Amino acid sequence: MRIILLGAPGAGKGTQAGFLTKRYNIPQISTGDMLRAAIKAGTEMGKMAKAAMDAGQLVTDDIIIGLVKDRIAEDDCKNGYLLDGFPRTLAQADAVTNAGINIDAVIEIDVPDSEIVKRMSGRRAHLASGKTYHIIFNPPKVEGKDDESGEDLVQRDDDKEEVVLDRLKVYHELTKPLIGYYKEQAANNSKLTYITVDGTANIADVEASIIAKLG
Repeated sequence: MRIILLGAPGAGKGTQAGFLTKRYNIPQISTGDMLRAAIKAGTEMGKMAKAAMDAGQLVTDDIIIGLVKDRIAEDDCKNGYLLDGFPRTLAQADAVTNAGINIDAVIEIDVPDSEIVKRMSGRRAHLASGKTYHIIFNPPKVEGKDDESGEDLVQRDDDKEEVVLDRLKVYHELTKPLIGYYKEQAANNSKLTYITVDGTANIADVEASIIAKLG
């Protein structure tokens, strides 16, 4: 099972990725992990990526695609793989297609922006323990305080509403066009399945819906 997960930041992709990788015995492949591993191993692609980063440049799509091709050729990908956070743009999606990287299913976790903002801006963290709460969905026993230590909870910068809205703007501009791209591919390719699930349902129901639609 070779899978791409689509959805806005905060849609629940990470949670569902965990279920899917366990169920199908496939690795979750993120570009960040790949970059770090390739640079550490000193592979050809890793050296090219390091040179770009050392020069303060973005790692090109060609290098990322090269890393993906190297990674999916490894033994743990024999049952498939789940691409995490990649492709992010239409150019990257085209590069995946042109590189002959096979995909069986694209899963879109659909959550409205208003729900994303509510989810992310409501998160609070106890920095010392890493424990997280939510002012609506998982509130602490005492408002603003960690249940165990009684210490103050904080709102991480990434969870502030204005930051969440900026991240959503980037998602809509760069990544959301992939929905139409892969829907069109699935309509013209019987080997590719496109699935949309309601990400506002509870976690278990989202998982069940994905599994049912994957068949």
